[in-house]
Amino acid sequence: MCALRPASRAARARRGRRPARIPGPVLVLLGCLPGLAALAALGLCAGGVEHAARPAPSARTADARAATAHRAARPPIVPRSAWLDALARHAQPPPRYDDKVVAVFVHHTDSPNGYDCADAPRIIRYLYAGQTGARDWDDIGYNFLVDRCGTIYEGRAGGVDRPVTGAHTQGFNHRTAGIAALGTFTAGIPVPQAMVDSIAALTAWKLGLAGVDPRAQARLTSSNSHSRYAAGATAVFPALAGHRDAYMTSCPGAALAARLPEIRRAAARIQGRAAARALTGTP
Repeated sequence: MCALRPASRAARARRGRRPARIPGPVLVLLGCLPGLAALAALGLCAGGVEHAARPAPSARTADARAATAHRAARPPIVPRSAWLDALARHAQPPPRYDDKVVAVFVHHTDSPNGYDCADAPRIIRYLYAGQTGARDWDDIGYNFLVDRCGTIYEGRAGGVDRPVTGAHTQGFNHRTAGIAALGTFTAGIPVPQAMVDSIAALTAWKLGLAGVDPRAQARLTSSNSHSRYAAGATAVFPALAGHRDAYMTSCPGAALAARLPEIRRAAARIQGRAAARALTGTP
């Protein structure tokens, strides 16, 4: 508690007249003013320190916001149950998963083009029977299939919104998704625009889940030596690539491969990215 020392009687006598008496409580308050000011300053200082000590947003938080900013809407996807019934289905092990999908490989199924789109489920079921029968695979290899009318079908089991490990691109099935175009698209064969548009929408959504620009590049590691790259080798692909980029094949055909740059640009627009071509990236 603060206090003032009263003046002596001799000092008061030396002054000509007695000054007006200031009440004691007021004197105590006046004496405490310097201390109160100091306390106020300390309070202001503490507030400033608290404000200054507030952590800035981390780089990880900023990256997460950037990734979320370019997520595209999920396009309509027809479930497996539309093409795979109990009679055709066979027992299979649980799905396998990666941490995320950073690249998409485009394929064609090398099947006839003149089909009615209502027959697409039957065609997919035929592909499933061939891959799980003669090839002895545990499931259809492609994560998605798109018909000439632009209808997207769920392929491999495990959940369309999850990073399911497929069996579509030898050596590079991990952290990728396989999209198969129903038909054969060699040089000179027209690729239906509805199919192109759906592949772009599907790519925008699937890569957007991991914040990947469809125009960027992805760095992948080969899991075996049956592709163009030895096991353990690192390869850089477009985030939207053709099957032939990774494997010794003409798939997805020269006509569909020629449309991939257009599909990359369309997918980037769907994600809401700037029109300028993105530089390389390594998700």
